[in-house]
Amino acid sequence: QVQLVESGGGLVQAGGSLRLSCAIPGSISSIRETGWYRQAPGKQRELVATITESGTINYAASVKGRFTISRDNAKNTVYLQMNSLKAEDTAVYLCTALKAWYRYWGQGTQVTVSS
Repeated sequence: QVQLVESGGGLVQAGGSLRLSCAIPGSISSIRETGWYRQAPGKQRELVATITESGTINYAASVKGRFTISRDNAKNTVYLQMNSLKAEDTAVYLCTALKAWYRYWGQGTQVTVSS
């Protein structure tokens, strides 16, 4: 099956930074929106940030001002720059790409923030 591929997760100290990358296969066309979700143990998956085909960006209130989503269309890659990381940001981060009738997912990359 076709899926997205995340990278860039790891262990960082509170207050540190990390940049996640998501590679989108060229075979996936007509994407309307890309973004990031995260899921921590015992918690529901939550939306972190999205960017539409027209460039409209939306952030969860918990990350606004700290995280930045961006994309490089030439490389078919979407990024999540995470600054001022907190322990509560610890989670598996998953990239997603939305078409009109289907949502693609990556396998997730672990982000652990130590305090």
